[in-house]
Formats: sequence, C-alpha cells, structure tokens
Amino acid sequence: QVQPVESGGGLVQAGGSLRLSCAASGRTFSTYTMGWFRQAPGKEREFVATISWRGGNTYYADPVKGRFTISRDNVKNTVYLQMNSLKPEDTAVYYCAARRLPRSDFLTTSSEYDGWGQGTQVTVSS
Repeated sequence: QVQPVESGGGLVQAGGSLRLSCAASGRTFSTYTMGWFRQAPGKEREFVATISWRGGNTYYADPVKGRFTISRDNVKNTVYLQMNSLKPEDTAVYYCAARRLPRSDFLTTSSEYDGWGQGTQVTVSS
C-alpha cells in the first residue's frame, strides 16, 4: 500500500500557477491509479483529476478542465497536478489519493480510493 505525501501548495494570486506533487512510497507505484481531490472550508471533498495506471489515461472535473493537468512519473513514484489560470474558487486543501489495480480507468469518487495523503493548502487571492 502506497502512502501519498503531497507538497507544493501555497498562496498565489488569481491567474497564477502552482504545481502540486505527490510522492508515494513502494515499488508498485506503476500499478496504482492516482487522483487529486480538494476540500474547501464548509464544503465536501470533491474530485479534481485522475490518472490511470494503465496507459496514463486522464480525466478531469469540469471546473478545472483546460486549466489543470495531471501527470505521473513512475520512475520517481510521483504524480503531479499542474494548475494554471488559478481562480479564488480553487482555494482548498488538495489531497492525493491512490488505488491499486482498479478495474476502472477513471476513479472519480473518494470511496474508490484507499490511500490518502494529509493534504496541502492552496490559497488563491483575488
């Protein structure tokens, strides 16, 4: 079981960019589908993006399509979330999630993942 650890959060002005990283321990990282979720104050955790273990297929939530890019480096055991054109409504704690050898390529609900990081804060000022 991988243990994700997020980094790269911070404070940025609207229109700016940030890149989040999620490092995962273990020698079977390439068999994990990875996802990013976020949770804003007073709101439920929501899906952001996912990248499959097979072929690196990606899928995004509508609010971030065209602005965020998820990618992975199986040599470095790391998944990234490049966030461009950030908006104040992107402000949230961002969580990295992992699931080994899922049947589906696209996991978009938190219950489909069984490994979670502690989260990293992203704050976008207007």
